[in-house]
Amino acid sequence: MSADTAHDRLISIVLDAASIGKADENVEHERRVAIADLLEANRFRPEDGPGGPYALRLAIEEQRLVFDVSREDGTPVRMFVFSLGPLRRILKDYFLICESYYEAVRDASLAQIEAVDMGRRGVHNEGSSLLKERLEGKIEVDFDTARRLFTLIVALHRRGA
Repeated sequence: MSADTAHDRLISIVLDAASIGKADENVEHERRVAIADLLEANRFRPEDGPGGPYALRLAIEEQRLVFDVSREDGTPVRMFVFSLGPLRRILKDYFLICESYYEAVRDASLAQIEAVDMGRRGVHNEGSSLLKERLEGKIEVDFDTARRLFTLIVALHRRGA
């Protein structure tokens, strides 16, 4: 990261509990891990926004994904609202292939597990690419950050048993 872009990153992510809701402990753990992974390494800058670092509040409001971005000191930068519609199919596909993966881990051969895992990674990459495309012109992210954000969005949609 160059000196010019060293601050173009997220340093804080808060999930809006009122809109996202509580899940079982396994799902809550998955959410915490997704946030930690994202904060560890990311490239994030709202287009035409002031320099960061940034704090992000994620919410789901009226079936829309809300990215409420502020500066480190709490100064509001901008709120972005995205329809969840374009991501629904990929989220559904991802959940289905994850179920197949967990079933394969219990019963299948190593070759079958690897094949399902390759499919799972492929769908995850597809979701990451779509998310990066949706953010284009609004929030600048690299592919790895889009991938970590997609992981977090997946975790937000899990409620647990």
